[in-house]
Amino acid sequence: MPEDFLRPDDRSPLEGIDESFVFTYDTYADELGRGQRWSRWQDLEALMKGPEPRPDWVVTSSGAIDTELGVLKTGKEADVFLLEREDPHRPDEAVVMAAKRYRDTDHRTFHRAASYTEGRSMKRSRDNRALKRKSTWGKQVAAGEWAVSEWNALCRCWDLGLPVPYPVQIDETEILMEWITVTVDGETETAPRVAQVRPDRSVVEGYYDQLRDALTTLVQAGLVHGDLSPYNTLAAGDRLVIIDLPQMVDLVGNPRGMDFLMRDCANMCAWFRSRGLEVDDQELFGELMAHAF
Repeated sequence: MPEDFLRPDDRSPLEGIDESFVFTYDTYADELGRGQRWSRWQDLEALMKGPEPRPDWVVTSSGAIDTELGVLKTGKEADVFLLEREDPHRPDEAVVMAAKRYRDTDHRTFHRAASYTEGRSMKRSRDNRALKRKSTWGKQVAAGEWAVSEWNALCRCWDLGLPVPYPVQIDETEILMEWITVTVDGETETAPRVAQVRPDRSVVEGYYDQLRDALTTLVQAGLVHGDLSPYNTLAAGDRLVIIDLPQMVDLVGNPRGMDFLMRDCANMCAWFRSRGLEVDDQELFGELMAHAF
């Protein structure tokens, strides 16, 4: 063996090696704890990930671990959990998100689905047949249909600049999205529903302006929330955030699109009147119609 091939102990083992052949890596645990799973971010297709540009807080590391933190709320067709995503080697970048998980039709209490799905169609005829027969596969398709509907609505609303949680990813019947919070006495808490708060008049007026702007943007895009109320809008400080979007409908394509819009206006205006603001749902509806056509 040539003498110049041998390296004295006091020389670096990497000395003289081309840097393009040198790499470093981090090791991760082989097993996870209870209530943990590996992030599936890298396994998902592009359309299953949130719109770009993504917020800086989104964790995209393939070594990230998702940890269940408990139930946030239960709903008519889905339950929402808190979930922390963290790369063990980058703990300062950990983020807590809301994980919305849709149930199958045997475990849902939402009975108005047909009114919202009029005008929609499944891409595969097999899925349409399964839905009509209400077979086991049909129930899975139904749960997935609502998850996909909300995912598409969230992504579209985000792209329109509307005040909705940022949609992080969808994986089967689970949607990960931004956790909307407020700070109370230095502690981070879930933002309350609008129905639960009694803000100052100036805040109420600000909420109404935000609501009117959001509804205007929606109808200009030909969309209606379809189930808007003080129970699915959040009061994030001075900011109004709209949530629960699986039933979003086409204003013209759905036969009841106008009725849903009128009901959205009535539900929200009733709350504003209860907080001392003189608003008229018929007037708001008329204003929105002027923007829609």
